[in-house]
Amino acid sequence: MAEISQDEEIPPNMTLYINNLNEKIKIDQLKKSLHAVFSQFGKILDVLAFKTLKHKGQAWVIFEDVSSATNALRRMQGFPFYDKEMRIQYAKTKSDIIAKADGTFVPREKRKRHDEKGGKKRKEQLDPNQAAAGLNPSYAGAYGATPPLSQIPYLGARPIVPEAPAPPNNILFVQNLPHDATAMMLQMLFNQYPGLKDVRMVEAKPGIAFVEYENEMQSTVAMQALQGFKIQQNQMLITYAKK
Repeated sequence: MAEISQDEEIPPNMTLYINNLNEKIKIDQLKKSLHAVFSQFGKILDVLAFKTLKHKGQAWVIFEDVSSATNALRRMQGFPFYDKEMRIQYAKTKSDIIAKADGTFVPREKRKRHDEKGGKKRKEQLDPNQAAAGLNPSYAGAYGATPPLSQIPYLGARPIVPEAPAPPNNILFVQNLPHDATAMMLQMLFNQYPGLKDVRMVEAKPGIAFVEYENEMQSTVAMQALQGFKIQQNQMLITYAKK
């Protein structure tokens, strides 16, 4: 069931509605992969997908601002995602469609009266911007409430940077990946740049991978574009691989 008809003119907003997704992919994996691919365009407040038959093959990606959502829509329209081309449009509303989908929808008039009376305890004390975006309360601490990345001290172990960097070549060495990152997730990320040949995870050492391109120029373009790219809470560190 499509969320909106193609004939409707939907104004730009922070939430993207995506359909034609591969229904065989598990929900958790789908959400992580969508977050990994779309977070290059701006801060994501939430990624929503549901197991119900009605919402299979669909997802919502909620950005912090409209410009990020607009850029993502233009750049990722038709992008091959798990062997199917994504169809992307602005969500019909920024919040109600998500609330209806997860069963938390409250009519606006009833919600207004409820708020005026003080009502029940606010959901995780969301700020107005998060509430307007339909942010799932369970994610408030994960995405919506975090300060800008530049203000967050990195608390984990620092990735080891080789003292003598390898000379430029066609293979990239990627560090500081989440331990549950998959080759498919990285392939979709690096495949945006021409010449990708192979992605190899190192099973014995979670958190690192090798990404091979056809030539040095193509690997350099990908490295410059994705250096410091954030997957979940981990910033990728990319260097040339030692041969």
